[in-house]
Amino acid sequence: MATTKPIVLCKARATVRLAAAVAICGAASLNCAADDWTRFRGPNGSGQSEADSIPVTWTANDYNWRVELPGIGYSSPVVWGDRLYVTSAASDDATRIIRCLRTADGQLVWEKTFASSKHHVHNFNCFASSSPVVDSQRVYMAWATPERYLVAALDRQTGAEVWRQDLGPFVAEHGFGASPIVWNDLLIVPNEQDGQSFVVALDCRTGQVRWKTDRRTARTAYSTPVVYQGEGPPQLILASMAHGVYSLDPSTGKPNWELPVFQWRVVGSPMIASGLIIASCGEGGGGKRTVAIRPGEPSKNIPPKLEYEFQGSLPYVPVPVAYGDLLFLWSDSGVVTCADAPTGKIHWRERVGGKFFGSPVRVRDRLYCMSREGIMFVLAAAREFKLLAKIDLEEPSNATPAVADGVMYLRTNSHLMSLGGNKTAAATR
Repeated sequence: MATTKPIVLCKARATVRLAAAVAICGAASLNCAADDWTRFRGPNGSGQSEADSIPVTWTANDYNWRVELPGIGYSSPVVWGDRLYVTSAASDDATRIIRCLRTADGQLVWEKTFASSKHHVHNFNCFASSSPVVDSQRVYMAWATPERYLVAALDRQTGAEVWRQDLGPFVAEHGFGASPIVWNDLLIVPNEQDGQSFVVALDCRTGQVRWKTDRRTARTAYSTPVVYQGEGPPQLILASMAHGVYSLDPSTGKPNWELPVFQWRVVGSPMIASGLIIASCGEGGGGKRTVAIRPGEPSKNIPPKLEYEFQGSLPYVPVPVAYGDLLFLWSDSGVVTCADAPTGKIHWRERVGGKFFGSPVRVRDRLYCMSREGIMFVLAAAREFKLLAKIDLEEPSNATPAVADGVMYLRTNSHLMSLGGNKTAAATR
């Protein structure tokens, strides 16, 4: 078992919460505090933060703390208040592990394990690639074997199991990976697999099924939903090969519309930029199609519309990120494209190098993305290409950074680091 003690001395962390994410947070999660990072890619899956205390470059001596995690994991950490939650798994027997750490110093608060059975996953996958989601009361995690797809809710403070739900068998060529989200008092769980497919909403308090919407089956999808808020009621947006980009009513699961634009597998999650839904599909380690969809508006009988699509080096696993009307696509092979989100006009496309499964996040006017080789690339989030830094993280990574309360959390395969906050900000000004 890995050590629970930080191996870098703890530094002071920021105590002032930022208010920029309040509106997005409120649309997609339950009682979300101003600068928490409650789900995969943060508030509504946007991958954005306005923190002003994250350095451009750093060394190992600049981490607030660095802790070793048990087993291996490709999932991303989530944060609520002064607690961080991260999953991993043992490679030998597939035991799933979730840890709660103090954000201030990385000290272990509690750890829970869930026995499982070793089963086939893709060489690029592992037994802990689904990220947890957290609200004010509970942290939720999902994992699957061929025999069962399990979802569990744990008390956020103590780790005590509150409920567990078995969604049935999970049939997939490459293993499991999609992450659940919280919307109001519902835990929404995607389940598009090679077997019986559906999307289900569970009561956050009890785990009981509130609605369940059957889906067609056409290759397992690994994307995580987002919520689109237009002029009408909110829409749950998902993507898969079977249905393309589609919308459900998040309160009832009733289908609103779908646009069958994909002929290949969906791994990366949809995201929203300038009122458009950006989504990708691909195969063989590369993106095949990236589209921009104008959402339909069911209350006005307006159908969805394909606004434009990109050509060339496209993302398959990494999820794009936006900065205002700028859209950044980060391909698996390390080619980054900057485009105008409303029109799709490309401003620049450059190869930065490396291989990527983790997604970029935008922090103020910079992009941060960790390569599979364990190099953090930092780019200017601007109309002109500028590589600002490359930092060696000293271990491979397939995860996406989390940013909460002015601090960035970097997850490599078996370590977690805390970076930034007031002390770092003061040192770099």
